[in-house]
Formats: sequence, C-alpha cells, structure tokens
Amino acid sequence: MILLLIAFVTGGAPALLNLLGFLFYSGLAVILLAVGAFWAFTYYVQGRVSAYEASQTDVHNRFVFLLVNILVKIAQHDGHFTRAELQAILNFFQYNLRYNQDQMYWVKQLTKEARDNPVRLHELVDEFRVRFNYEPRLILLELIYQIIHTKQPPPESELRLAREIAQLLEISAYDQRTIEAKYMYRQRREAASADQLEESYYAVLGLQKGADFTAIKKAYRTLSMQYHPDKVGHLGDEFKKVAEEKMKEINVAYSYFEKKFSGR
Repeated sequence: MILLLIAFVTGGAPALLNLLGFLFYSGLAVILLAVGAFWAFTYYVQGRVSAYEASQTDVHNRFVFLLVNILVKIAQHDGHFTRAELQAILNFFQYNLRYNQDQMYWVKQLTKEARDNPVRLHELVDEFRVRFNYEPRLILLELIYQIIHTKQPPPESELRLAREIAQLLEISAYDQRTIEAKYMYRQRREAASADQLEESYYAVLGLQKGADFTAIKKAYRTLSMQYHPDKVGHLGDEFKKVAEEKMKEINVAYSYFEKKFSGR
C-alpha cells in the first residue's frame, strides 16, 4: 500500500497503473515459476522412484507393496487415518528399516495410493499368504506388531486385528503368541526386575515361565531355523536385517538360559 501511495503521489495515475501492472505480471511470473518447479520436482521424484523400482526384484517390490497396503488398512480399521498414523508408518520405514531418500519417495507414493485402494485387507493378506512362504509371513507379522506398538498403549482393536491376520496368514498359534508376547514385554524391559526380565526371555522363545532347558533348546532350534536371515534374503537387505535383529533377540534369550542352567 505504501508503494502504491508513493507511486500515485510522485507520478499520478499513470505511475500507479504501471506499478500495478508490474506487480501483477511479477506475481503471475512467480506463480508460474512455482508451478513449474513443483512439476519439475514431481517429475524428478517419479524418475527416482521408477529407477529404484527397476533396480529391485519383483518379489521385493510386491512384498513392500503388500506390506504398505496392509499397514495402511490396519490404520484405517477404526474409520480414520490420522496424520500421526501416517507419520508412524513413514517413521517405521525410515528409522526401523533404514530407508534412504529414494526408498522413502517410493514408500510415500505407495502410502498415498494405498489410502484409496479399494481392495479389502483380507484380500491383501490372502495374496500375501499365497505368494510367500512361512518365513516371510512371520516377518510380516513382526512388522505389523512393530507398527502397532508405536502407539502406547497399543489399541486393543488393532491387537485383535493382528491376531486375525496371523490366522489368515496360517501362522501357528505358538508363533503368533511368541511375537505378541515379545512386543508386550519389550515395552517394559528396561525398567524390569530380574524376574520380569526372565519372563520376557521366555516370551521371546515362545515359552511359558518355568519351561525346562530341554524345551528351551527345542524352541531355540525351531526359531533359529525360522528366522535365519538367508530365508528372507530374497525380499531385500532391509528385511534380512529384520531377521538378523530377531536372531539377536533369540540368541540373547537363549544365552541367558544357557548360563542359568549351566550354573546349577
């Protein structure tokens, strides 16, 4: 307004009109540049996403596609998909799976598309069960519980849904309980007493408190075969790392009991 008043006072109406014209066309140019920059960036991102997808196997790409869609459907289960839930999913890929910028561009695109995907959750889970062997299905359930437990306390409705998904994936009740119990105890492990810590190690191995060492060794051998990183290596390095982290937890729990029972 001050500029307009100065132009009017110093140059009269013609100067005012010239200034208005300059401001109009300058503003229009800025808008056009902004739109052009937006489309250029969108094109750049699409190119990076396409290049990343082309560099991965079809199995890996389908695994992540189904994972993202299943996680989004779980978030939408209560009829809402909040900004916090979206951020939880993105944080999960960025920090838990250590996705880089190109991978995150891809996940954001998949997440956006998944929100409008009309396919039902059960259909997605059924496809996953048919496409993938037992070990990748365990990894999927691990990741589902991991994302659910980003909310504290985890919603009971989503925990029930996770159990239902475990049944649809034809995961044994033993394996489902092992995964659920592990995440339940993980939340309080740092402040746990020695007794509670031992109970959490039983949970990691899928055992009830008080199981003998014979049962512990059997559970350890079974879980070691199921979560061996080589069994999910074809899904991509990030999911191999998930299996490696799971194996570390199993080994820590087994080492605890090995020391305890050998000291008797």
